[in-house]
Amino acid sequence: MANERILIVDDDSNICELLRLYFEKDGFQADIVTDGIKALEAFETLKPDLVLLDIMLPGMDGWQICREIRKTSQTPIIMLTAKGETFDKVLGLELGADDYITKPFETKEVIARVKAVLRRSATPDTNKSTPKEVAFDKLSINLTNYELKVDGKAIDTPPKELELIFHLASNPNRVYTRDQLLDEVWGFEYYGDSRTVDVHVKRLREKLEGVSEKWELKTVWGVGYKFETK
Repeated sequence: MANERILIVDDDSNICELLRLYFEKDGFQADIVTDGIKALEAFETLKPDLVLLDIMLPGMDGWQICREIRKTSQTPIIMLTAKGETFDKVLGLELGADDYITKPFETKEVIARVKAVLRRSATPDTNKSTPKEVAFDKLSINLTNYELKVDGKAIDTPPKELELIFHLASNPNRVYTRDQLLDEVWGFEYYGDSRTVDVHVKRLREKLEGVSEKWELKTVWGVGYKFETK
């Protein structure tokens, strides 16, 4: 991992400059944008490896920027929120963000989270020649081309949701704790929040509920989740 380009989108120039300083010390390229509309232009021009995206911005808020980016790209996005409210975090994840960080934050934490997300996003590309697919009744999960098919129809699915269901379905009937899933799918332990897993499972259930009686994405109360086959 070296020389990746980070696009920092935040209207607080002091935060931006501090982050850029730390990123560049760590070997990253870092670009700063302080306006929401200009952020989309910069994303198209610079083609960053990751976007660090504040929610409250002039011109266009971070949620809308996230929506627009996800229409055409799966570039990793980490949301920044000053409020720290559950609603903000959950909404960011539901819109396709890969992670979120609450202000005020430690700069070292931001660097660690960015590295974790970049590691996870790079993993599928290292083994493209080997197809990664699991299939069950009316369900196909392909991690090579990031495609989820339900009853033969492709379903639009954010990358992390697809990685989560692939991981569970690749190990049917095995129970995973939330912490295990954070570590094995998201690639971080200490910085994880179990709500991240719950949100992604909720979204997957909306896509998969009632599709087949032969399998189920099941909650194991007090433990975690499993992909149960019957």
